Amino acid sequence: MTNSRTAWGVVAAGALITWMAMGALLSLPVFLAPMAADTGWSRGGIGLAMTLNFLSMGVASFVWGGLSDRYGPRMILAAGVVLLGVGLALASRSTSLLEFQLIYGLLIGVAAGSLMVPLMSTVTLWFDRHRALAVSLVSSGIGVAPMTVSPFAASLVVTHGWRTSQLILAAAVVVLLVPAALFVRRPPHMPAAAAAGGVGGPELKAAARRTLRSRAFIVLSLTFFACCATHAGPIFHTISYAIGCGLPPMTAVTIYSVEGFAGLMGRLLFGVLGDRLGVKRMIVTGLVVQALAAGSYILASGLGDFYVVAFVFGMAYGGVMPLYAALARDYFPPQVMGTALGAMTLLSGLGMALGPALGGWIYDHFHAYTFMYLGSLAVGLGAGAIALALPRVRTHAPGAPLAAAT
Repeated sequence: MTNSRTAWGVVAAGALITWMAMGALLSLPVFLAPMAADTGWSRGGIGLAMTLNFLSMGVASFVWGGLSDRYGPRMILAAGVVLLGVGLALASRSTSLLEFQLIYGLLIGVAAGSLMVPLMSTVTLWFDRHRALAVSLVSSGIGVAPMTVSPFAASLVVTHGWRTSQLILAAAVVVLLVPAALFVRRPPHMPAAAAAGGVGGPELKAAARRTLRSRAFIVLSLTFFACCATHAGPIFHTISYAIGCGLPPMTAVTIYSVEGFAGLMGRLLFGVLGDRLGVKRMIVTGLVVQALAAGSYILASGLGDFYVVAFVFGMAYGGVMPLYAALARDYFPPQVMGTALGAMTLLSGLGMALGPALGGWIYDHFHAYTFMYLGSLAVGLGAGAIALALPRVRTHAPGAPLAAAT
């Protein structure tokens, strides 16, 4: 497939969207302690908002993914960006924990679900060679966000409080990302189903059913679920854990930044190695390293310890996450990539949903995060074991029939 300037332009627009949108969405860990102190809301209650967010994001991703197969990504992304900005603005005005949970957990989750799946599925259609690198670059914005958006949000909180800070992030999302969303498009030779030259509705539905029942989809989705269940808790709660270990809040936020920088490096490294050594091999390797790093947080006490663990942990989970889309493109037909990735994201969202709420519950009851990190270690090793059952890759040519790997 073409590696034209348009294809790499789509990658650049996607990276910008993931950077700002996910940076704003995942700024909640930075706001966690100030929000609890300002409002009296429990950490578990605030964490539940993120749990609801991941759940609704997963469900919405499945819906948005199917719509992107049928209508293309452009208007879906633009609508999602606007909805995300509105949701962040409304959340900043919340007067009760329940109101915040509903807005952040449901409205913002639905908005965020419209972004990653249409982006990733569209980018996989532009590339045969360098596909793992391309999807890794799109997701690199998530790695850049903790180094840029998170410190920016932390500095805003110090001077303006969490409410105004979240409102500023909402405005930035809309202003920066609507133009980027309007640039993203499918390759001309692979139009959306509803466009001229697209596949018919019955064919698309039949292919989607075959895909969702295939062994490749089931195993890859279970791996994705366990992977996200491994890192969700540590990502959300490590800043608070570090503060509990005696680090100043602004210093603790830098751990998140180190994790983000490592995630960026991991995305680039795993993307290149995935194209050269095989995507499945790199997924298994990254899952094992991620599990061991998550468990190692219980050994950290000083800032240097946190930096080392955060770097390894961030590189592992950051490197692995984009590779699911690259491997899915090898297993599933291109015409239903949005549906396949949306369904995978739905299951991964369930895994992500466990971390914030369960980690908050553990802290509220045991006043420590030890059991959360040990649980992440066990689940992460299980994810690596599941990935070993992935079937041999079966590729599809651009015009291949609508069939799925078994």
